[in-house]
Amino acid sequence: MLHDLPNTDNTDNNDHTDNRLNVTGTDCTMPRKVPVKTEPFFGDTNHVSANGTSLNGSGPKSKDRQFARPELYINREVATVSFIRRVLEEAESPRHALLDRVRFLSFVGSQIDEFLMVRMAGLHDLVAAQVKDVGPDGLLPSEQIAVLRPLLLELVQEGRRYFQDELLPRLDGAGIHLLNYMDLTRMQRDAADTYFRSDILPVLTPLGVDPAHPFPHISSRSLNLAVTLRDPVEAALFARIKLPATIRRFVPVPEASRSRSRLETKPRSTCFVWLEQLVAAHLDLLFPGLEVTGAYPFRVLRDADIEIQSDEAGDLLESIEKGLRQRRFGSVVNLTIQPGTPKKVRELLRANLEMSSEDVWEVEGPLGLSDVAELTELDRADLKNPPLIPRVLPELRRGQDPFAAIRRNDLLLHHPYDAFSTVTDFIQAAAHDPQVLAIKQTLYRVGANSQIVQALLEANSLGKQVAVLVELKARFDEENNIEWARTLERAGVHVVYGQVDLKTHAKVALVVRRESNGLRRYVHLGTGNYNASTARVYEDFALLTCRKDIGEDVTNLFNALTGYARGINYRKLLVAPGTLRAGLLGRIQRETTHAKEKGSGRLIFKINSLVDPQMIQALYRASQAGVEIDLIVRGMCSLRPGIPGVSEHIRVVSLVGRNLEHSRIYYFANGGPDQEEVLMGSADLMQRNLDHRIELLFPIEDPLLRTHIVRAVLPAYLRDTANARILLPDGTYQHLQPPRGEKAFDVQAWFAREGQQQPDPQAPFVLQSSTPPITVDVAPASIPS
Repeated sequence: MLHDLPNTDNTDNNDHTDNRLNVTGTDCTMPRKVPVKTEPFFGDTNHVSANGTSLNGSGPKSKDRQFARPELYINREVATVSFIRRVLEEAESPRHALLDRVRFLSFVGSQIDEFLMVRMAGLHDLVAAQVKDVGPDGLLPSEQIAVLRPLLLELVQEGRRYFQDELLPRLDGAGIHLLNYMDLTRMQRDAADTYFRSDILPVLTPLGVDPAHPFPHISSRSLNLAVTLRDPVEAALFARIKLPATIRRFVPVPEASRSRSRLETKPRSTCFVWLEQLVAAHLDLLFPGLEVTGAYPFRVLRDADIEIQSDEAGDLLESIEKGLRQRRFGSVVNLTIQPGTPKKVRELLRANLEMSSEDVWEVEGPLGLSDVAELTELDRADLKNPPLIPRVLPELRRGQDPFAAIRRNDLLLHHPYDAFSTVTDFIQAAAHDPQVLAIKQTLYRVGANSQIVQALLEANSLGKQVAVLVELKARFDEENNIEWARTLERAGVHVVYGQVDLKTHAKVALVVRRESNGLRRYVHLGTGNYNASTARVYEDFALLTCRKDIGEDVTNLFNALTGYARGINYRKLLVAPGTLRAGLLGRIQRETTHAKEKGSGRLIFKINSLVDPQMIQALYRASQAGVEIDLIVRGMCSLRPGIPGVSEHIRVVSLVGRNLEHSRIYYFANGGPDQEEVLMGSADLMQRNLDHRIELLFPIEDPLLRTHIVRAVLPAYLRDTANARILLPDGTYQHLQPPRGEKAFDVQAWFAREGQQQPDPQAPFVLQSSTPPITVDVAPASIPS
C-alpha cells in the first residue's frame, strides 16, 4: 500500500524538494537561497558522451530556440498538483480495500501540506523578492500562485467531501464508527468524559489573548481551537487551545450496548470520537467562571524551508539544528478554518498571523485529513489489501555465503517483491566477517530502529574501518538523521555530513574484503533508501556486484565525498554533478543519430519526475528524428507528448498503485539487441538532481540481468492498464483501458506473482508500447500552459 511519505520523495516523495532557488521557474523553491556555483569535482564532464563527442555540463545550446515556446511545457507546480489528484483517484477507487483507501486519502492530505509549506511558500517568497523571471512555461511566480490556489483548494474540498460522503458511511458499515460527541450515548459520553479528565485535561494549555497576553505562536500543522468567551467584567474575550500531537486524533469510546447473537460473525464495532469535539465539549473546565460562546477549529501551515548559507555554515550539523529551530517560526502560508467560523474570529487570526486573506481557506468537515492514517493501524486485516510476501533470492537464502554468491554473478533485487532483509543481511555479514576490512555507506532517509545502522555500529566495534555519509539535509528527516549521526559518532564511526550546497542522494554501500588473491570490493547500488520500513511499499531496484571497474568507481566516489577530489574519470558510473547530465544527453543524442541514419531509435525511461528543460528539449529532438520514446513518469512531467512536429513519437504514462513506483530505469536501444544499454540509479530528470545533488546511475552489465530488465520488466510496465494513466497534450491524464475482451493488467500484482521469472534469452522480442501515440489536433499555440 502506498504509505504516507516522510517528506514527498512521496512524497521521497516523496524527495521532491530542494534547498535551492532556481529563478527560472522550472525548479523554484525558496527565494532566500543564493545558489553556490559548484565545480564539477565529482567527475570530468568531457569523457562520457555516448557518441564520442565532448559535452559540457550545460549541454548543446544551438537548437534551443525552436523549443522556447511556453506552450511546449507544463508548469512543474501544476504537474505536482496533478500527481496529488491521481493519488486522490486511488483513494476513490473501489479496487483498493477500505483502509487502504483511507491511507491514500491521508497521503493526499500530507502531500498538500508539504506542497503548501515548500512549493507555495517558495513562490510567495519569489513574489516578495520581486523576481520577474519566468520558466519555460512562461508563468511568473505570481501567475503560478493564481493558478495553483483554486486547484489546491478544489483538491482539499473534494478530499473532504469524499471522506464524509463515501468513506465515513463505508467505515460505519464495517464497524468503524467515527462519532460526533453530540451523538454519543450516555455510557459512551461518561467514558469519554472520564478519559478527558484523566488523560487530556492535564495536557491542555489555554492561552488568552489580550494586552497582557500577546497572540501566541501557532505551530505548523497543529490543530487548534479558537475560543470566544464572555466575562461579566472584561466582556468579550478570545483564547487559543492547541490540541497536542501527543494525543491521538481519534479518542476511543466503548461500543454502544446492543444484543449480539452467538452466531454473529461480524467483528465487534470500534468507536471513536473526534478529539477537537471532545475538547470543545469541556471548555468550561478550562475557563471556569466564564461563558464559552464558541469554539472554532483552525489549522496553520508555515514555510518549512531550512536556510543554509554556505558562508555561515562552518559546522553543518549546527547549521541544520539551527534551521530546525527556525522552521517553527517560518512565515504562515495557509490557514484553514470551517465555514461556520465568525468573521471576527477569522479576521483576528488572519491579522495576527500576518497573511493574505486569499490564503485563508474555508473547508467543510474535519481539518487535517492526514490524521486519518491513525485508522489504518486498526487490526482489521479484512479491510486491508492482502500483505505482500517478499521473496529471498535462492543465492542468498539462510546459510548461503553472500560474498560467494556475488562473486558468481551480479544479483538484482526488486523491492518490495524481493526482501529488503537481503540488504540488511549483506551489511550484517560484512560487519561480522573477519575478512572484511572496511564498510562505507551513504544514508539519506534511514528510518527508526535501523538494522543497517546497528550493523555499522557492530562493524565498528569489531575493529573494522567504517565511514558513513549521513545526509542531514533530507527534508523532514533532519532530526532523525542528526540523531543517527550522533549515535555513530559517539561509537567512533567516521561520519561526514555531505556538503553545504549539495545533497548526497546517491544510494551506495562499499565493502572491502581480504581474499586469497588480494582485496576485493563488494558494492550495493540502489534506487531507493536504506530504510526497511519504506522498502516494504516503495518499488525500487538494487544491484549487488563485485565488478572491478564499478568497485574502483565507488571507491573514488567515497574519496570525493569524505575528502577532496577533482576531475575523476569514472569508468562505469555516471555521477552528478559532473558526468551524469552529459552522459544522458550524449546517449539521447546517440539514439537520435541512430534514428536519422538507420531509421531506428528507442528510449524507455522509468522515473519519478521530468522537469529539466534541457532534457525535455533533447527528447523533443529525438522525437523529431523518429525515436520511439516511452516515458513512465510517476509524478511531475513538464513535457507535453503528442504535439505534431515536436513530440508525436513520445508517450507518457504515470503509474500510481498499491506500491510507490520509485525506481529509475534508463533504457537505450543503441542500434540493436546486442548493444542495448540499461542504467539504474537515484537520479530523476530534474535540475536539482542533475546539477545540485550527488547522484549516480549504474549500468546493468550482466547479460542475464539486462535481458530480464529489457524483456520482462520494461514490457510489463508498458502493458499496465490497471495503474497507468496516459498524459494528454493538454496536461490532463486519462486512465488506460485494456484491449476489448481482456482484463486489466496490473504490473504490481504481476511482479508479486511471477515477476522474477527469467525470460528465454533466445526468444525474439521487440520492446513495444501498448499505448497508442496520441496527438493533438489543435495548434500548439492554443494549448493551455
